[in-house]
Amino acid sequence: MSEILSQEEIASLLNAAEQASDEMPAPQQAEPNASRASGLRSRTRAPIAYELYDFRRPDKFSKEQLRTLQMLHETFARLAGSSLSAYLRTPVNIDLISIEQVPFEEYLRSISQSVFNILSLPPLSGQAVLELEFGIAFTMVDRMLGGPGRAISRSVLTDVERPLVRQLVERLFAGLKSAWEGVVVADPTIEGMETSAQFVQIAPPNDIVVTILFEVRIGDQRGAMSLCIPYLLLKPITTKLSAQKWFATGPRRANHSTRNQITSHISSARVECAIRLGEAKMRTREVLGLKVGDIIRLDQGATDPVCLYVGNVPKFEGRPALQGSKLVFAISHPVSN
Repeated sequence: MSEILSQEEIASLLNAAEQASDEMPAPQQAEPNASRASGLRSRTRAPIAYELYDFRRPDKFSKEQLRTLQMLHETFARLAGSSLSAYLRTPVNIDLISIEQVPFEEYLRSISQSVFNILSLPPLSGQAVLELEFGIAFTMVDRMLGGPGRAISRSVLTDVERPLVRQLVERLFAGLKSAWEGVVVADPTIEGMETSAQFVQIAPPNDIVVTILFEVRIGDQRGAMSLCIPYLLLKPITTKLSAQKWFATGPRRANHSTRNQITSHISSARVECAIRLGEAKMRTREVLGLKVGDIIRLDQGATDPVCLYVGNVPKFEGRPALQGSKLVFAISHPVSN
């Protein structure tokens, strides 16, 4: 049986061990070799760039799709500005400010004091919203009515102003159709008009929509315009929202855009129309002798048709007539040659 050590013997052994450790030279700390250092570096990862992701707001559009939508609506902004400039007879500049995807309720919370035009875009199913701030809307209406384009501090449309705003929005459709034709041939139509965001229900509150924000400038007046399109409306054509397909249709789209822009300007141009009742050849002394009450015989018969000239070009034949106290011209047929 092993002998049990007393307390004094245990203390003696501990003291001897401590003295021995004090007498031993301390080992030199070795420098880390290259292989270990490299191993440590290999195990130490570089910081990874990251971005926050909200699982309550999943992204529906890729960056490439958003970029394509941005290019598409930059074209729309340019065409819409040209169309409104010709219609209002004053320079109108429209610039795209931003494009993002947000829940529909967040879009509505960010807007106040605006006119909401609810659109359908067949053949796409669903509805979109084209929003126009009251200030810039009233500036355009004032120009339409012959004014200088004053801004009015009001947040309601009269029964007279509603159809005028509708006409303004419909003037934008040609540019929207032309810009979209490389992706889909849409036919925008106004389905309704609201002045309160709570009555705009084109999508559930948590559904993702793409919002395109524009700045509209008319003289010294500035205002915002936005286009809100639900993801479900664009879902059937998301595969076409790529830069490659967008640029592939560039020449055809440019030709259509140029033609539409020229047509818009020509349609708004003023031309002079004149009716010539007839001609007469006179000598100089006869002209000098004319006085009030004289009658000049024309080469036009009383029952012969009269020609209507458009810019000195004969276009229609007809006959003059009276309508109340006004002299009018009744067109009978176009000039064949």
